[in-house]
Amino acid sequence: MKKSFLLLLLVIITLFLGGCTETSSTNKDEKEEKTNTEEDSAQNKETTEKKHEQPYKALEPSEDAEQLRETLSEEEQKNMPSAEAHGGDRERMVPAGQTLVKGADDQTDGPLKNHRLVAYYGHPNSENMGILGEMKPDALMEKLKEQTQAYSNADPSRPAIPTIELITTVAQRNPGPEGKYYHMTPEDDIDKYAKLAKENNALLMLDVQLGTDSVLNQVKLIEKWLKLPYVHLAIDTEFHVSEGETPGVDLGQVDGAEVQKAVEYLSKLVEKHNLPDKIVLVHQFMDEAVTNKQAIQSTGNIEVALNYDGWGPSATKMSLYRKFVRNEASQYGGFKIFYNKDEPVMSPEEVLKLDPAPAIINYQ
Repeated sequence: MKKSFLLLLLVIITLFLGGCTETSSTNKDEKEEKTNTEEDSAQNKETTEKKHEQPYKALEPSEDAEQLRETLSEEEQKNMPSAEAHGGDRERMVPAGQTLVKGADDQTDGPLKNHRLVAYYGHPNSENMGILGEMKPDALMEKLKEQTQAYSNADPSRPAIPTIELITTVAQRNPGPEGKYYHMTPEDDIDKYAKLAKENNALLMLDVQLGTDSVLNQVKLIEKWLKLPYVHLAIDTEFHVSEGETPGVDLGQVDGAEVQKAVEYLSKLVEKHNLPDKIVLVHQFMDEAVTNKQAIQSTGNIEVALNYDGWGPSATKMSLYRKFVRNEASQYGGFKIFYNKDEPVMSPEEVLKLDPAPAIINYQ
């Protein structure tokens, strides 16, 4: 009897120890699985953040740079420049220095959210199309950085990013090989300036002049470069003409709905390739150049800016900025400066007093 009792006790102890071992093993496995899941999640998050990181370096303001609002008088903080008002009400629509137009927001992590772009515009093989063709690449970048630094110093709260705006499809007066009144900039040239931008932590904006082609088709022509994380899109609307018309002879125009197709296409490209958020810049210098503007809207990963790019007396330019950008843009505004044609050439401090302050300033 005693022997049987001891045998039974031994069996119970063995089963108990086995159960404890199994429970311990199970808890260990669950803990290891949880740890591995957390590590995988952290690794995935790190990879996603790395892919979404904006690939540029804004130029930091100098140590003695003053905040923009501190450099403005009470009157300047309250009112837009008199030339911009053009005889109308001078009360600002948004606070001095703000880049978003009234009622707009920015749901992206794009460059314009906390920074400003300063761009040099043109074609590498033409001195007549902008400063880009007037200088060798290294000298161009040096001068561009100097101009960009001036904006970082003028508004330290919004450091500026050097940007190259390269014309990639050039409108022409002959039908060309595609019969669409444009020709492509050689791929080697695009690659050269893409490399220049990357090496200098700058951005590259690819400009399309359209001819008789559609906006969306032109975007597809440069898609391989738009897949690069530091490349953005600009549209020169006045060079888009109808069949039977000639760019440079007839003033072209683009319907905002066509621009929006490009915005949405680029938005899907960003999602598909897990790219940093991008910008679509729309150029305008006359009423007729952009119709149906209300159709142009930003998305969760695309910022949109309407750029006034006429040349001439600064007072006229400021009043037209008010008309085309302040009163009609959906998100951000841009302003073009012509070194050799404007009268006078406005300083960064003067440009930033506009209502709203331009988020993009390009030089030609």
